[in-house]
Amino acid sequence: MTTPDHHYLEGNFGPVREELTAVELPVTGTIPAELDGRLVRNGPNPVGEQDPATYHWFTGDGMVHGLRLRDGKADWYRNRWVRSPEVATALGEPVPPSPYPESVGIFAANTNVVAIAGKTFAIVEAGAPPIELTDELDTVGPSDFSGTLEHPFSAHPKRDPRTGEWHVVAYFWGWGNKIRYMSLSRDGRVQKVVDVDTPGGPMVHDMAFTEKYALLFDLPVTFDLEAAMGGARLPYFWNNEYGARIGLLPRSSTAADGSDVRWFDIEPCYFYHPLNAYDLDDGQVVLDAVRYETMFNQNRQGPNEGPSRLERWTLDPAEGKVREETLDDHLQEFPRLNETLQGQRNRYGYGATFGSLDAGGGPAIKHDLVAGRTVEHDYGPGRQTLEPIFVPRDAATAEDDGWVMSYVYDATTDRSDVVILDAQDFTGDPVATINLPARVPFGFHGNWIPTP
Repeated sequence: MTTPDHHYLEGNFGPVREELTAVELPVTGTIPAELDGRLVRNGPNPVGEQDPATYHWFTGDGMVHGLRLRDGKADWYRNRWVRSPEVATALGEPVPPSPYPESVGIFAANTNVVAIAGKTFAIVEAGAPPIELTDELDTVGPSDFSGTLEHPFSAHPKRDPRTGEWHVVAYFWGWGNKIRYMSLSRDGRVQKVVDVDTPGGPMVHDMAFTEKYALLFDLPVTFDLEAAMGGARLPYFWNNEYGARIGLLPRSSTAADGSDVRWFDIEPCYFYHPLNAYDLDDGQVVLDAVRYETMFNQNRQGPNEGPSRLERWTLDPAEGKVREETLDDHLQEFPRLNETLQGQRNRYGYGATFGSLDAGGGPAIKHDLVAGRTVEHDYGPGRQTLEPIFVPRDAATAEDDGWVMSYVYDATTDRSDVVILDAQDFTGDPVATINLPARVPFGFHGNWIPTP
C-alpha cells in the first residue's frame, strides 16, 4: 500500500477482464494434498475508464479472484466483478435483488472476501452492506444477515476461534459522530450492537479483540462534509486537530451506549490493520499493528502516505498509561497470523513488503516476535507478493506448522502466480507455484476458505 514508486496502485495497470479457467492449471512443485478449499481475494478493478485526477483507489469496482485446490491439484482459477448496481448496469445485466430499501446505497464491495456461516461474502466499509457470492464467485446479492443487519458493515470482521462468534466495528457518514461495535453469532446473525460516540466521524478500517475486550480505533482520518459536498469520491482526510486513541470495550458489557469503553490516548498516527491483540496475565493489553505517521494528508487519492512499520502498544488499564515500541521497520502492510490464535498471544506474524518492481520486487516477511527477528522470502526479480495468508497444517504441532500462500505478480510476464511456502522453511524454495492465466491486480484482502 505504501510504495516509493507507487507501483502498488492498481490504477497504473488498467482493468483485468473476467475469465474462467475450468481446466487443471500448471504447477511447479507439489501442492499439499490436504489443501482442500479456495484461496480468494478482493480488490478494486474498475469496469469503465477512470479519470486519474478524481479516481480514488478505495472506490473502484470490486473484483473477486479465486483459486480452487483439491487432491493436490489446482482445479480452477476464476475472477468475477462483484455485481453492484453500477457494475451490473455497465455489464448490461439485471441488478441483483436487495433486501434493503432504495435509500440504502449498494456500492462497490471491493476490499475483502470472507466466509461467514458457510456463505461467501464480498465486503467493504463506510456504510455498504455485504454482498453474498456463490462458491464460484458469482453474485447472489446484498445480504442483511437474515434481517439482523441495519446495513453498514466492515471490511474486517474478526472471528474468535474459541467461540466461533464474529466481532465487527462499522462506521457510516450518515450516523454523524459515532461508530458501531457488533458481534455476530456462529450462524451469521447480529446478536449485539453497541453505538459509541466519537468526537468526529472517523474512518475505522479494522478492529481487534482479546479474550476480555473489543479494541476500537478512533484515529485522525475523519469525514469532511465540505469535501463530500464538493464531490470527493472518498471524503475522509487527515485531521491535525483530532488526536488518536484506542478504546477497550469489555466483551461482557451490557451497555448499548458505549459508556463502558475505556479510552487511551496515543501519539497521532494511523493504522489500517492490526496483526493481533491479546491480554497479559497482569491485566495489560497488547496491540500489534502497522503504523503510519499520517494518512490521506498530502496524498488524498490513495493510501500512499510515507513509511509504515510494525508497532506495539501496551495498554495498562490499572495505570491508565500506554507504552509504544517499534517491533520491525520494514516497509510493510497486510499483517496476518495463524488465526487459530486470533485474540490470544502469538509468536509469529506474516506480511508483505514493498519496494520497486524494477529494483527487485517485494518479498514476504515472517516476524518472530519472541526472538525479535524478521526473515524474508524473495520471490525473484520483478515479483511482488500480495497479502500472505497462513494456513495451518492438519493436526499441527507448532504455531508455524503450515503454509503461507499468496498471489504474486510478475512484472516480466504481466501475469500472476499463487505461491505456497512452508512456513517453517520460510526462506527456502516454494512448495508449489501455480501459474495463473491472468494478472491479479494489486488489491486488498483475501482468505483461505477450506471446504466444509
